[in-house]
Amino acid sequence: MITLSIDDALAGATTAKALRAAYGETLIEMAEEGADFLVLDADLSRSTTTDQFQRRFPDRFFNLGIAEQNMIGHAAGLAISGLRPFATTYAIFIGRAFDQIRQSVSFANLDVKIVATHGGLAASFDGGSHQGIEDIAMMRLLPNMTVLNPFDFNQAKGAIRAAYAMLGPVYLRLQKEPTPVFMPADQSFDIGAVSQWGDGKELAFIATGYVTYECLEAAAQLRKCGIETRVIGLATLKPFPTTALCSAIGGCHQLITVEESLSSGGLRDAVAVAMSATGAAITCVAMQDRFGETGPWRDLLDKFGFTARRLCETAKTVLDVAVQVHGEADAGVPASNCSTGR
Repeated sequence: MITLSIDDALAGATTAKALRAAYGETLIEMAEEGADFLVLDADLSRSTTTDQFQRRFPDRFFNLGIAEQNMIGHAAGLAISGLRPFATTYAIFIGRAFDQIRQSVSFANLDVKIVATHGGLAASFDGGSHQGIEDIAMMRLLPNMTVLNPFDFNQAKGAIRAAYAMLGPVYLRLQKEPTPVFMPADQSFDIGAVSQWGDGKELAFIATGYVTYECLEAAAQLRKCGIETRVIGLATLKPFPTTALCSAIGGCHQLITVEESLSSGGLRDAVAVAMSATGAAITCVAMQDRFGETGPWRDLLDKFGFTARRLCETAKTVLDVAVQVHGEADAGVPASNCSTGR
């Protein structure tokens, strides 16, 4: 488990970079270091940033066109031949190729890395038809598949390297929009590791992907109200780090899971299974059985509860209810008296 400081994380977040930008940059770095792989794209190379790799290594890049099923089939064939392909598209288009991913990659346990950009609500002005919110649930279903959802630019670079270093199929989800860079650049990415910020006993945010940063902001705001929380970040969603998560929970009985994806089949369900024997109360902040909408990304994050402001509201409600149901002493929390987020 990696233990970090909330204050240090927020103080260090002085720049914003898109996680997708880490992809093209890291592919070039690895290739220049001697890593042996190919890159496939489904006619989205400028948006996925693989165009950078194409310009530097044109003989190792293949544009398969708007044909995601064909791209995954090619990737599987390359892997069978002993080559190591990265196959790239938007998160929303993963569904088009699910049969090929299931049959040709996951079932055969092939060494194919599937990298999806524009995860969550970030294709905001394209609306719900282009917002990939079901991809995590789909990929977590598949045997043999490793599922990674890093927090920021620095961690995305590490996750890409970790995906290449392991054998077998990997699904890696990357954010489109520039987001705060708060993870240490020199921190290695270990598949299955759990990150923890703070040690508050009253409530724990459990998050994956970019919204982990929003949880850190919320924790800092809640502390000003006398509410001590901890933030637990999971960049590995499969294999799920159950033992490390239970250790990081540290006796907290009020848990809030936060994921920019559908609640069904994602982080919430994985946490519920892991914590089923503890009696912990779990509140879920996710897309609750609905599609996204059209609008500015930050506005959508706020509408669906993912911003620090909305997370503070959720935390206060959870703690107030715990006090009402169990009494202040039994709940182990103070009645909230802060105006933040109200």
